[in-house]
Amino acid sequence: MFSKAESRKLREDFWISFGKSFPRKWVLYNTKIKDFSFKFYFDTKKAMVSLDIEDQNLENRIKYWEKMISLKTILIEEFLPEAIFDEAYILKNGKEISRVYIEKHNVSIHNKNTWQETMVFLNETMLQFEAFYYEYEDFIKA
Repeated sequence: MFSKAESRKLREDFWISFGKSFPRKWVLYNTKIKDFSFKFYFDTKKAMVSLDIEDQNLENRIKYWEKMISLKTILIEEFLPEAIFDEAYILKNGKEISRVYIEKHNVSIHNKNTWQETMVFLNETMLQFEAFYYEYEDFIKA
């Protein structure tokens, strides 16, 4: 087991190392769509790259979710075959969002031996997500 301070330091070291290994300005929150963002996630059990639709205005969330569903076949066939679509994903804090995501299991932020494969996964997956987004950005925003 790691103390909170040790765990925090490992997380910090991982993200610094990731940024140095793959220096790039990611889209992340800069989609120009309110509450429509890309995210990296890595904990002691899995890594994940996601597209989150968090809008508190349910009509807006439904609108963007329906656009993603209409693009589902393209996203899966041309960009991310493992993408999981979850219209009602519940976050740890109990908040419900809509999420499209890809996970990598059997990796841990506490195990430096899994860092390289996780960094490659995060980089390659986000590159594909961004390529998809840039290709269909006008349709999604409309």
